[in-house]
Amino acid sequence: MKGWWARGSLRRRLLCAHLVTIAAGAITLLGTTLLFAPSLHDRLMIAWLGPHWSMTADAGMVEMERATNAIFTLAMAQALAISSGVAILVAVMVSLAASRQIAQPLERLLVAAQRIAAGHYRERAPVQGDYELARLAAQFNTMAAALENAEQRRVALIGDVAHELRTPLATIAGYVEGMLDAVVEPDEGTWALVLDEVNRLRRLAGDLQELSRVEAGQVALNTTAVAPAALCAAALARLEPQFAEKGVMLRIHVAPDLPPVSADPDRVLQVLINLLGNALRYTPAGGEVVVQAVKAGDTVRWAVRDTGIGIAAEHLPHLFERFYRVDKARTRATGGAGIGLTICKALVELHGGQIWVESAGLGQGATFFFTLPLFHRYE
Repeated sequence: MKGWWARGSLRRRLLCAHLVTIAAGAITLLGTTLLFAPSLHDRLMIAWLGPHWSMTADAGMVEMERATNAIFTLAMAQALAISSGVAILVAVMVSLAASRQIAQPLERLLVAAQRIAAGHYRERAPVQGDYELARLAAQFNTMAAALENAEQRRVALIGDVAHELRTPLATIAGYVEGMLDAVVEPDEGTWALVLDEVNRLRRLAGDLQELSRVEAGQVALNTTAVAPAALCAAALARLEPQFAEKGVMLRIHVAPDLPPVSADPDRVLQVLINLLGNALRYTPAGGEVVVQAVKAGDTVRWAVRDTGIGIAAEHLPHLFERFYRVDKARTRATGGAGIGLTICKALVELHGGQIWVESAGLGQGATFFFTLPLFHRYE
């Protein structure tokens, strides 16, 4: 049986619970009244007529007093029965309305949950009912929006991966077909171009595997006390030749007495190198990139600041999303696949830190910040 009176339905159980409570209250009221009312009546009569009234009254008066007591008790019982019946009827009507106010939002929430489970991620529950029910519906809608966003990102991820694979595969197929048709000479230069595209595919596969492991929390961190100055020096030694070749100045401003951070040095170095590589890519010759590290509360905050092309405000919230690109037309050779910053974010958060970006706009450069917790000797 379907509907609100279906066996096991919430509205039916609420109504039954209300009726049991009302019936128990009515029976208790009636029983207590019949038990104590006669003795209370006698005490009041004695207090009114005097304690010696029954001794001075004749037999007729006593018999009338007993009949009056019986009639009073019967009338009172009938009045209580009638009033209890009316009260139960009114209570049933109120309980129906109350159970509907509680059950209806939950039933609509259940319908919305079933539709979302069936793949309709745009479904939302109406926010109505009491305060707690309204909060439940609002939180449900927040969860549904997160699921919809995750589904959109999943679909976008499939499309982005397909796009990233399509370009090198098309290049490889074109060269191979050209060699088979004797249009392209299979010389050393041709094979070098094919190998370059194969290496791009290999790097993409490696990036995707790394991203999957990091986001799933499957990367084991070998945390230890790491000096911020040592990390910056290692990044400088790794990238200084590339900065010099492009004509971009790289400067480090890190106090040597900064307290150590609790981190995996290899992973933090990976973050620094990625951020510095991005800064170098988007900073023209003659520009400058500055790395800074300062103590901020219980953390050390790094800042990688460049004088490059800058970032428009609408792109700032999305830079750490997978495959997100400010310039949709750029190729992997000139701008990467859009995975590096996502890996950086996952690695920093895996350490218990935060990462974000700020930019005053196009042509104003950009600054990437990230924090790492201080090392405590007994942590």
